[in-house]
Amino acid sequence: MASYTIIADIGNAIVQLLRDHLVPGIIVNTESIGLCTPSDRGDIVLGINLYDIRENQTIVITDMQPKGLKQLKYPSTFYDLYYMITAYSSSDIKFRSAEDQKILGKVLQVLKDHPIFTAEQLGSDLTSSQFAPKIELLHLEHDEKMKLWNVPNVPYRLSLFYKVYPVEIESERVKEVTRVVNAGFTVRES
Repeated sequence: MASYTIIADIGNAIVQLLRDHLVPGIIVNTESIGLCTPSDRGDIVLGINLYDIRENQTIVITDMQPKGLKQLKYPSTFYDLYYMITAYSSSDIKFRSAEDQKILGKVLQVLKDHPIFTAEQLGSDLTSSQFAPKIELLHLEHDEKMKLWNVPNVPYRLSLFYKVYPVEIESERVKEVTRVVNAGFTVRES
């Protein structure tokens, strides 16, 4: 089960996975790959932007779990995380588009080859969770991508859109319960 930090852990795991496979062959510096928004990217060459979080509609657990003898723990909630990955090559204008396409091609390859996140990648203990988060390319129409870009005075740059799911955040709420300790039975003859 995962705490609320799992959202940040997944963003960092995506960054690390891409750094491991794109540096130094495609991108020179590890610091050039990072979490950012399109409007605030600094010197990032490959930006990963978490643009939406939604509650997962397919995994709904309602059963409470025992926590010791006198408490029940509320169930975890599962979420879907939505990412936009954009290349911001700083090459000469003649080569920029080709460089961006090369970077994004490698991103497609890496994320297809590594579709499931492990506990080791996330730096957390997922061993008690029955669901490992996976990453999947979204198939969005061009106008949907343009709406998601939504950066004033900055033209749209070719981007990839991914969903990471299911992402479990365990509840910290507990309910006190009283266990049955005595049972009395009366038997009557009819």
